[in-house]
Amino acid sequence: MSNPRDSDVDLPGSSQDEIQKIKIMRALIEHENPSAKEVDDMTLRRFLRARDHDIPKASTMFLNYLTWRRSFIPRDGISKEDIRNKLAMNNIFLQGFDKLGRPIVVAIGARNIPVKNNDDVEELKKYIVYAMEKACSRTQKDDDKLVLIADLKGWRFSNLDMKGHHAVAPIVEQYYPERMGKVFIVHAPSIFSFAWKLVQPIVDQNTKKKIVFVESKKLKPTLIADIDESQLPDIYGGKLPLVPIQDS
Repeated sequence: MSNPRDSDVDLPGSSQDEIQKIKIMRALIEHENPSAKEVDDMTLRRFLRARDHDIPKASTMFLNYLTWRRSFIPRDGISKEDIRNKLAMNNIFLQGFDKLGRPIVVAIGARNIPVKNNDDVEELKKYIVYAMEKACSRTQKDDDKLVLIADLKGWRFSNLDMKGHHAVAPIVEQYYPERMGKVFIVHAPSIFSFAWKLVQPIVDQNTKKKIVFVESKKLKPTLIADIDESQLPDIYGGKLPLVPIQDS
């Protein structure tokens, strides 16, 4: 939720019609939940866009988000102790920014360990929220999106976690809408095409449009087009070492 709103709505990339809808949406949600006064206009715009500028639907979505956030995330944030097993996978990293100033998240698919029971599922939910909160805290004032590099080198079917995906996908889509600016899928093995057919139906349509499958022989040139070499992780020919999400 970053910073409280300014008195006047001034959002780069927003039309006057969109700005007017944000004002109406704000009046509605502040009437229902006064704590919404602390939410910035960029946040409201994301929820509005996620519901195709339908003000009642966007307002309901946002109010549900506030209720969820109050119940799911402790005042001091999710502790490392609560997600120690997931952190031990060492599969999510955060460092650098793309040329638009968006934080870069790297996820190593081959290190993923599928959930085994309900306790695992709950820890995975907390882990993903922990990672999202960390990454979103680095977004810029005029662009609150993220860039994800999903690295599937060495990925096998044993890493596929449909139960886990079904558990966390709604959290990302409902409570962190319009956060993904671009997704690079790199080093995808041939067997991933089958897994993608299973996962694709539950991937948000807007997210699908932002996914780029990168050929291994064109890896660095493709990434460099969006990410300066000084900000690119060293495993892709850049200058920055990978930094585990908990150390970022």
